[in-house]
Amino acid sequence: MDVLPRICSIQSHVVHGYVGNKSATFPLQLLGFEVDAINSVQFSNHTGYPIVKGQVLTDKDFDTLVEGITGNGLDNYTHLLTGYAGSVTFLNRIANFVKHLKQKNPDLLYVCDPVMGDNGKMYVPKELLPIYKEVLVPLADILTPNQYEIELLTGHTIKTIDDAWKACDVLHERGCKTVVLSSSELGNNSNLLSLASSRVGAGTKLVIRIPKLSSSFVGSGDLFACLFLAWSYKTNNDIKVALEKTVATLQQVLKRTEQYAKVKGITPQNMELKLIQSKNEIENPQVELLATTL
Repeated sequence: MDVLPRICSIQSHVVHGYVGNKSATFPLQLLGFEVDAINSVQFSNHTGYPIVKGQVLTDKDFDTLVEGITGNGLDNYTHLLTGYAGSVTFLNRIANFVKHLKQKNPDLLYVCDPVMGDNGKMYVPKELLPIYKEVLVPLADILTPNQYEIELLTGHTIKTIDDAWKACDVLHERGCKTVVLSSSELGNNSNLLSLASSRVGAGTKLVIRIPKLSSSFVGSGDLFACLFLAWSYKTNNDIKVALEKTVATLQQVLKRTEQYAKVKGITPQNMELKLIQSKNEIENPQVELLATTL
């Protein structure tokens, strides 16, 4: 039997719904990855519901899990994906684990989704920002920030595509090879833009226009990061194809989710991502939106 790529994914977890590891695990498994999930939090549901209950993984709990993984020699990963972390000490633990895994496997590919905020508002402590900027960005092979997060990471306000490329260059200079702006408001009333900048090989700059949907979604950024990781691997790091397949899958999932909620009623529960129903689209995305190479 073929040896499958193995990924450790450190993100949030919800009992009901699809954000964090719940948003990433099923698609990664469908696309051929063995997934080891470490849940930075375990909540009943995402924070868009009236009531949220659950637990936060403590630093000690994280250390204990890592001791078990490393003690059994299970830390032989090909990929690492990190998302939501809620405290400085926990993010520092993650950084140390990244260094350990990269030391054990220098070819390990690390995708960092710097989950800090959106729409001009941080929803993690501001003290996490320097750790992302100074520690995790230089360790990351691929970064998948949204527009607000890349502005935080670089200190550059983005109002034009040229501003976005300059911000990407800042992150490249800090050591990250590929930066994918998962979403931005650089388009128009009908479209938003996703951009990718890579310094792998000869280098690539890509823009893809994505039709705007009328609804807001939770977990779509987590889904974007895991899909881009998977398709980067499956296309031998063809950034253009990886971006197109990622966007194609995401659009198909979001459209199905929106259509369901419009019939049933727009509620947090009805707006949970329709991942299971989108199994075929995850495995075989039908690319309709093409990225433009600049």
